[in-house]
Amino acid sequence: MPPVPKVIDVLLVEDDPGDVLMTREAFADNKVANRLAVVSDGVSAMEYLRKEGPYADAPTPDLVLLDLNLPRMDGREVLQALKEDDELRRIPVVVLTTSEAEEDVLRSYTLHANAYVTKPVDFDRFIDVVRQIDEFFVSVVRLPGR
Repeated sequence: MPPVPKVIDVLLVEDDPGDVLMTREAFADNKVANRLAVVSDGVSAMEYLRKEGPYADAPTPDLVLLDLNLPRMDGREVLQALKEDDELRRIPVVVLTTSEAEEDVLRSYTLHANAYVTKPVDFDRFIDVVRQIDEFFVSVVRLPGR
């Protein structure tokens, strides 16, 4: 009997509604019931992670998918704040962005991103990339316990 796949909580920090929709579709197509929460800017991401305001009852995510180019507080600032916080730094962060700039790659890893993935522009490839990230963090990686 195959093991029952674990369900993880994923926070997607993304301001592009099209990318949010494609990410939701990728999760649905993967047939894994991971819970996907979405916030559209960096300030909301930090409020979610710190369980402030409307996010007081939000689960602590097991994984963060983070865009770099966000309103109010960009993804680099979110990554830095998250990794400087003793309570949050253990949460794996995958930077999922359109930027292919080497400086963004280097800065993200310097700020302790766990992975840097450039979003494909092709719909099917985007879905495939998100599915691979999901499978990797559910099936391969051992995440820290809550």
